[in-house]
Amino acid sequence: MPYAKDPRVDAYIDALPGWQRDVCHQVRDLVHAADPEVEETVKRTVQPYFVLKGNVCALLGTKDHVNVFLYDGAIVPDPDGIITGGHDNKTARCVAVYEGEDLPAGPLAAMFAQIVANNRAGGWRKLKAQATGAGGEGSPA
Repeated sequence: MPYAKDPRVDAYIDALPGWQRDVCHQVRDLVHAADPEVEETVKRTVQPYFVLKGNVCALLGTKDHVNVFLYDGAIVPDPDGIITGGHDNKTARCVAVYEGEDLPAGPLAAMFAQIVANNRAGGWRKLKAQATGAGGEGSPA
């Protein structure tokens, strides 16, 4: 399915080594497939973000891997154990993909779809607050 591409995201991805470009293109396709209204942008000067009523994910090519940051407040289930970092992070977790590894496309697509649904329902902060009571985390209900 075709989607609107931000040329700044193209520039970021095009500057990466071939295997990292491939991973980023796969992630890009998956996140857009999660919802046709997902938009691309750049934050922090160069980092690609995919947004819909809040952040869904971001990409970061590093020296030896690609990080896919998931902005889910750690509320999206990870039954396949694909999360590799940020387990205790309050806003985002990540999936690191190294050269020669396959992107866990199915589980990642399911997580993107859940993050989008959560964003459409008000975002993970609102959902967490509702789960812990009207006052949110650490507040009296």
